[in-house]
Amino acid sequence: MSSAGPDGTATVIKMYAARAEIYPREAKGRYASLRWACVWITQLVFYGLPWLQWNDRQAVLFDLGTRKFYLFGIVLWPQDFIYLAALLIIAAYALFLITAVAGRVWCGFACPQTVYTEIFLWIERRIEGTRSARMRLDRQPWSIGKLSRKTAKHAAWGLVALWTGLTFVGYFTPIKVLQEEIGAFALGPWETFWILFYAFATYGNAGWMREQVCKYMCPYARFQSAMFDHDTLIVTYDKTRGEPRGPQARNDSVAAMPAAMARLLAKADLSAPATAGARTTGDCIDCSMCVQVCPTGIDIRDGLQYECIGCAACVDACNSVMDKVGTPRGLVRYATENALQDNLSVAQIRRRALRPRVLIYCALLLAIVVAFFSALALRTPLKVDVIRDRGALGREIDGGAIENVYRLQIMNTAEVAHRFRINVAGIDSIAVGGSTEVSLSGADARAVPVSIRVAHGKGHPGSNPIVFTVEAVDDPRLRVKEPAVFFVPR
Repeated sequence: MSSAGPDGTATVIKMYAARAEIYPREAKGRYASLRWACVWITQLVFYGLPWLQWNDRQAVLFDLGTRKFYLFGIVLWPQDFIYLAALLIIAAYALFLITAVAGRVWCGFACPQTVYTEIFLWIERRIEGTRSARMRLDRQPWSIGKLSRKTAKHAAWGLVALWTGLTFVGYFTPIKVLQEEIGAFALGPWETFWILFYAFATYGNAGWMREQVCKYMCPYARFQSAMFDHDTLIVTYDKTRGEPRGPQARNDSVAAMPAAMARLLAKADLSAPATAGARTTGDCIDCSMCVQVCPTGIDIRDGLQYECIGCAACVDACNSVMDKVGTPRGLVRYATENALQDNLSVAQIRRRALRPRVLIYCALLLAIVVAFFSALALRTPLKVDVIRDRGALGREIDGGAIENVYRLQIMNTAEVAHRFRINVAGIDSIAVGGSTEVSLSGADARAVPVSIRVAHGKGHPGSNPIVFTVEAVDDPRLRVKEPAVFFVPR
């Protein structure tokens, strides 16, 4: 896109800025350890759940073919979609609550994009080296050494991505069956497609796109501002304490600094001799370590930015530098805007966290969680749908009796077999014609044709309300009543 300047010359306006390669330095500290704990926990859950067994089946399985979702001891059918919807609502409100209280900690510690980017970066560092080594490697011309390192890195990424794709599909096709099919080279076309698709998405997002997913693709970064306020915890830089930036005088703690750290802070000129008089700079020595460890490449000292995912890597890096130069930690820290402005204590920050928005989120979340688990606990593992025969509303049979035909869709959602008895009530002398019992195995459904008969003269012409009762013979607690209509011809 171009436009004419005041002097008539054409000015080219770029609508998309070319991506500058980001080489995050490895951060070490309290929040880095917490982030890796989240990586381990989430991946143990993701990779481990498909291998758990429950009642001789996979504990967690979304069987789309049979339209059954297995969640440990619970079997959900399409009619139970409301429970899945409730889970999504609970997850949404939990995310809103966490964001209102602590900003984007979900993004920084548990989001799949962050988790897999962290894993892929770990592989990259082990194969290509530190940040400076990776930068030198990319600047070098292609050689056998560079080709071998790049090949090893992408091969490792590919293996992790394929393992991830296989595990993902293992939630929809029993993973042991997948294992056997892979061993026999007998994978189905759809299984192969989804394994490769999810593997490609993991490889591309975590290996190549990385921070671009957070900046441009994820909608959460865009609407998070609607959930932020001045009492939301965010990663922030204390400008009052840190500015103006610049080198500090040499002191005993700096003299004891390891040579490697001194080189990293060379920009701060810590080797300068001590000077007399009051300090003219803040605590920030402008070493840029907070920028070097940031996975999205931003400078937290520029203030709150939508690119910040709240991972606190910059907090760990800055705290490490503060320890080395002998100044208090917390120049970059988790705080609220009000806490920085009014110099609030930790206790005051916690008290102000219980503000109306947070309390409303808590109340809504608690109500939905209680309703969800109550409905789940009171749920009867038996479902019955009554569908009348539309071909004939009612007909007269031998002896003048009136017969209506229905189809009962009986679903035994328990995982044990039951024998069910069918009864009907609502009109004098009403009875079930034929067999009144049906057997169903665990997690099974069957359409049972049922004829209902009423003696001559019983019931009034037209529609008569009746009630079907289906109960388990071996467990009277399993009982469901369904209303229906019995039609008597005029």
